[in-house]
Amino acid sequence: MKSTTPQRIPTLVVSGFLGSGKTTLVRALLAEAQAIGERLAVVVNDFGALGIDRALLGAGDARSVELAGGCVCCELSDELVETLETIRRDVAPDRIVIEASGLALPYETQLSLWRPPVSEWVGDDMAVVLVNAEQLAELRDPGDLFEQQVTAADLLVLNQIDRVAASQLPALEARLRAIEPEVPIVRALQSRVDPALLRPVEAPSRGRPAPPHAPHDHSLHEAFSAEVIEVAPGVAEDELVARLRALGAVRAKGFVETAAGMRLVQGIGRRIELTPAAPPDAALCGKLVVIHRSR
Repeated sequence: MKSTTPQRIPTLVVSGFLGSGKTTLVRALLAEAQAIGERLAVVVNDFGALGIDRALLGAGDARSVELAGGCVCCELSDELVETLETIRRDVAPDRIVIEASGLALPYETQLSLWRPPVSEWVGDDMAVVLVNAEQLAELRDPGDLFEQQVTAADLLVLNQIDRVAASQLPALEARLRAIEPEVPIVRALQSRVDPALLRPVEAPSRGRPAPPHAPHDHSLHEAFSAEVIEVAPGVAEDELVARLRALGAVRAKGFVETAAGMRLVQGIGRRIELTPAAPPDAALCGKLVVIHRSR
């Protein structure tokens, strides 16, 4: 007699503060899945409303779903459960990756995996949290949101280590160790991580409640706000950079037609990078999602 027990699907939550390199890591996972013939489904959560991250993944089929305008750990948790159910039913993937927004709390995102009916078929899960080494070096006080992300990790990736002096790395790792003393830490350039490290290990059956954990303060999200700004075509690159720096934003991302050509704009604090790129959707051109710290 054929078993009616649904196949368990392992799930990876990719988390980390704004600008830590999450989308780059997910792109690498998609490339690996294509190379080995794995059917990988991706749920992309953007705090802003434009869906830039999904566009950057180049994803446009049923295996990629966008949840924008909030965080999957709270405002969009019901939508996340519904989306996962749809993916299982319509796509039947071998593995699922959830790219949480830079303001999401990974542990509470994982709690959605314990909610029925998702809990009946989700397999082992883990949370990888990326940390931008340059951001960490510049932070005087990382803040509660950052610390809660770090303490919820199953694996910490100290990313973009080429942006700080090698001599700083032990001290940066010590800062992470002071927040989370037990979780493994790996160093990475451009989010390059051994794919084997991102495979969840076997966990106990999900036929029980989620393990106890201190509740998180979702009001932390209220310290950030997102807006969309429009940039007219033909702007000089130095003028655009100056404009973004004057905004004092935590994060900026989007596509702009500059005087030198179409550019993908990515801002992390005062670091503004412009790289040649064409938006997969013309409606995204000339618009930037800008995230501010409001308090």
